[in-house]
Amino acid sequence: MMRPDAKVYLYPKPVDFRKSIDGLAALVELDIKVAVFDPVLFVFLNKPRNRVKILYWGVSRTLA
Repeated sequence: MMRPDAKVYLYPKPVDFRKSIDGLAALVELDIKVAVFDPVLFVFLNKPRNRVKILYWGVSRTLA
């Protein structure tokens, strides 16, 4: 379950959706400069901007 106080970060560049969770987490840490484990949502779009992937550190301590 998401925390109600979670911030949302939209990644500014299109992302190759073949990237795994680890690849997306690396983008977050390198480009956004936010710890992956903070209570935030990271939103990624593909190049045509018709698909979305969301990275979130959940309550069960897993990335989803």
